[in-house]
Amino acid sequence: MIKLKNNDEINRIRESCKMLAEVFEELNKIIIEGISTKEIDDFCCSSITRRGGKPAFLNYDGFPGSACVSVNEEVIHGIPSERKLKSGDIVGIDLGIDLKGYFSDAARTYAIGQVSEETMKLMSVTRQALEAGIAACVFGNRIKDVSAAVFAVADGSNYGVVREFCGHGVGFGVHESPQIPNYVHPGPNPRLKKGMVLAIEPMINLGTHEVEVLSDEWTVVTADGKNSAHFEHTVAVFEDHTEILTILD
Repeated sequence: MIKLKNNDEINRIRESCKMLAEVFEELNKIIIEGISTKEIDDFCCSSITRRGGKPAFLNYDGFPGSACVSVNEEVIHGIPSERKLKSGDIVGIDLGIDLKGYFSDAARTYAIGQVSEETMKLMSVTRQALEAGIAACVFGNRIKDVSAAVFAVADGSNYGVVREFCGHGVGFGVHESPQIPNYVHPGPNPRLKKGMVLAIEPMINLGTHEVEVLSDEWTVVTADGKNSAHFEHTVAVFEDHTEILTILD
């Protein structure tokens, strides 16, 4: 069941989202060559808790980190570790906040040092795919309009669009209905209504769309070992506009 939010509930979700955007602004300054993915995770936890929130992903279904930190061929759900980032890496940070029962969710991919042109293009196209998905996420459209917009941008650059994982509703929990695939799928296609709060998140691969889950039962990697990029925003649908909640004014 899709849970519509009223204005007061969206205001509370907005507070969680603005807090998350502040954390990402701080991350911009600390994600550099030589930092470990565990240090990034510790920073995220500290930055969230000192603001009065809780890391939404910590212990969610047993996940051991506050943030999903995914490097290079790791698509999503990377477990923080002592691995240190080096020049040429890219790292995706997927992070959420539980602020007094109201949830936010966003992701960004960062380039470390000198990154190849093909990887920089992958990141750029993935951001463009997210923007296209948000532009299609308007009152009266349907979920498949969002999916088609994301897919058109990524597929137009001959990139692999991950199918096994997708965007979703958010706000009262980490994951809610509906699912928002990044390709046009045969499943449900609900109309977008006022009060929907959605996390739109393209996961785009440099090579094949196929992915595998590692033996840790969390980390998702590309099947061909090529890089993957991930960008995500939480948005709220109103009758006359759609608001990106996980950015600062």
